Amino acid sequence: MSGPSRVVLDTNVALSALVFGSGQAGRLRSAWQGGDFRPLVSTGTVQELMRVLAYPKFRLSKPEQDELLADYLPYAEVVRIPQPPPEVPICRDPLDTPFMHLAVVGKAQYLVSGDKDLLALADPFLLASSCCIVPIGVFLNHQTKAL
Repeated sequence: MSGPSRVVLDTNVALSALVFGSGQAGRLRSAWQGGDFRPLVSTGTVQELMRVLAYPKFRLSKPEQDELLADYLPYAEVVRIPQPPPEVPICRDPLDTPFMHLAVVGKAQYLVSGDKDLLALADPFLLASSCCIVPIGVFLNHQTKAL
């Protein structure tokens, strides 16, 4: 597949890049904005991100939440998840499953996550989908080498 890598960012990774934006998360945000990779989203993953952005602990007003989404969604490709969704390894946390569905249907090369439940499935998911589940630092190192 030519062009930028197709990448699924789990909610916490996308949230860190949008809300905190320094260090590795800031590099990740610059990379998607620079077209170095193409984030993939689905209705379910965007709904999850919107839900988390509204958490009181972040103290983000609705216009601030909308501004952060506007810094992400225009760079993303929307992928429609079929019903029934594809089979993926069973994850301890069912809220992580939509990210694996998105990676399979969207033919992602990477699913970037810091979630231990997802990272624990890296090997079986790679065998099932040809998609690597990696933490943000590993992904950034792969991206840097690819450029």
